[in-house]
Amino acid sequence: MLPRRWTSWILTCFLVFCLSISAEVALGHTPGEFGTFDSAPETAVEFDWQLPPWVPRPVVPPDNPMTAAKVELGRHLFYEPRLSVTGEFSCASCHVQGLAFTDGKPLSVGVTGQVHPRNSMSLTNAGYNSVQTWANPLMQHLELQLLVPLFGEEPVELGMAGRENELLQTLQSDPDYRQRFEAVFGHENPVSVRHISLAIAAFERTLNSFDSPYDRYRYGGDASAISESAKRGEALFNSERLECFHCHSGLNFSDSTRHERSGFTEIAFHNTGLYNIDGTGAYPPNNTGVQEITQRATDMGKFRAPTLRNIQVTAPYMHDGSIATLDEAIEHYAAGGRTIASGPYAGVGRKNPLKSSFINGFSLTDIEKQDLIAFLHSLTDQTFLSNPTLSSPF
Repeated sequence: MLPRRWTSWILTCFLVFCLSISAEVALGHTPGEFGTFDSAPETAVEFDWQLPPWVPRPVVPPDNPMTAAKVELGRHLFYEPRLSVTGEFSCASCHVQGLAFTDGKPLSVGVTGQVHPRNSMSLTNAGYNSVQTWANPLMQHLELQLLVPLFGEEPVELGMAGRENELLQTLQSDPDYRQRFEAVFGHENPVSVRHISLAIAAFERTLNSFDSPYDRYRYGGDASAISESAKRGEALFNSERLECFHCHSGLNFSDSTRHERSGFTEIAFHNTGLYNIDGTGAYPPNNTGVQEITQRATDMGKFRAPTLRNIQVTAPYMHDGSIATLDEAIEHYAAGGRTIASGPYAGVGRKNPLKSSFINGFSLTDIEKQDLIAFLHSLTDQTFLSNPTLSSPF
């Protein structure tokens, strides 16, 4: 008998495989052809990323090149409620632009009312993530990740499992969608699950945020773009005393980032001492992080460090939305882990034996805390939060 950890890996891989095959079958492909196009009538031109000169472009899979028409199709589909079983939910229901593509809830709620175990992660700079979602090291591509909210059943998000044909017929019968799919993917079976995933992934790669006051200060040479308080906060953030920068580094303030200039791809997950049930290092049973996939005890409580860009508008925080404010989040790290005094999840996170070595705790004066928060607020990109090209087309 295989060890549990290998059984879990195989089951996860099988799920991913089945989802990709469902997309191929819907398109008329045979297994193994997922990486090829039947046709792509658009003339290949250089895509205009509209990025500042200092920002490298995200990595784009060779089988899903960027085009303006594909991105626009993906934008329509991202905001399309008919991609849900009730016709009332869309990707944007849990990823609201004004909240940096989060939903403002501690835990997301799916189309059937099922409460999810995790917080809706920001899609800010999603194309720069080396791994998607909070804690699945296998989910490295936006094209594949999209199939999970669309068809997943544990938990139900959009609820379209078993309704693939209904979904395709709905889009095929819409003249506008039929024209858009044909313009991007050709006339032979243009409306397919695979093409839906390719188009939405292309749109998600344009959710790029690099015009915050901090960017104008650090990369644009505008010394007045942020306050003196924020500048002091930056120094604190990058100090060995606080050690924030170890997990929230680089252009996306995350250590799981890749782009066209990356020398290598890093995927990292961390236990921050958020829980320590009964002193054993355990996390709540429905939210054990990477350990759910690997079944390795040492992976208990490990989650990906999300981007800190636009963090001012993405509360509540942590993978389960259990920390309400930035002030509370700083207190958690200052304590070296959270203490829960009573209840089923009681424990002293500071003493979690599986905690990251970077979570050691620190002390801050009230002024220093205000400085750190001022720096984090300087990462808010108002242009991104209101950019009409990223908004609903309906």
